[in-house]
Amino acid sequence: MKLRRIDRLAPLALVWASTASLAAPPDTGSAERDERVQALGRHADATRGQAAYEVCQGCHLPNALGRADGSYPRLAGQHASVLVKQMLDIRAGRRFNPKMRPFIDEALVSTQDVVDIAAYLAALPSPPTNGRGAGTELVQGRRVYEAQCTSCHGADGSGDAARFYPRLNGQHYEYLLRELVYIRDGVRGNADPKMVETIRGFSFSELAALADYVSRLPSAP
Repeated sequence: MKLRRIDRLAPLALVWASTASLAAPPDTGSAERDERVQALGRHADATRGQAAYEVCQGCHLPNALGRADGSYPRLAGQHASVLVKQMLDIRAGRRFNPKMRPFIDEALVSTQDVVDIAAYLAALPSPPTNGRGAGTELVQGRRVYEAQCTSCHGADGSGDAARFYPRLNGQHYEYLLRELVYIRDGVRGNADPKMVETIRGFSFSELAALADYVSRLPSAP
């Protein structure tokens, strides 16, 4: 299996949404998470979110499907809770993403905008047109996914909005692979410690097989 090593930094993904008030996250006792607690308690308006999303279209595209080369993730169909968490983590510097951070600045995007954008994105369709890998190591990828990932992300890759686990199905292969490498190597910053520990010893080829398998899971309706 010929693998293309990813050695460039790129925008990180955001993910999830709902038009109702969002469930509050676990209380970590950290003042840094005050804005997230506030955001997740607000009512979301997808119509306002569509207008506020205009600042994001240049990179993530009008349909929020991102780019198959993985430079920008697919946001359409992601859980709103995940999207809110990731946007606010980037804004607070908890998640490393220097390219996106200026676009999520409080002077440009308010807390309410974040909530509304997430609601709008979560309701968008995610067609099965995402970028995929070579497809030569899918048996290995499936074995790793079923053994290590289903307890959090589900057998179908649908994630868990209440626990802030992102939907993986429909995501681009190159993006999945880059983020797996970032998480393994401690670059991402806001990764779940359990996941960091799970994939710490994985080789690049194992991560590539895993990303390829996940990219082929049926995407969200």
